[in-house]
Amino acid sequence: MKRYRNLSGKSGVAAYDAAPGRIVVVFREGERYTYTDASAGARQVALMQELARAGRGLCTFIAREKPGFVRDT
Repeated sequence: MKRYRNLSGKSGVAAYDAAPGRIVVVFREGERYTYTDASAGARQVALMQELARAGRGLCTFIAREKPGFVRDT
């Protein structure tokens, strides 16, 4: 799990774990969501991975696009 850089200082995302075909996002309140190519689409997952690595825009993207997720734990 990598700490989200949160360059804006306002993100609800705390950490993420990216692997081929999936990304797990952990929000500040502790919720964990797993997004996969099958649930959210490969293009969406790839974009979320890019945003996560950049440290900016991931929470906004998730809030606006509402990509499908596999489970929340």
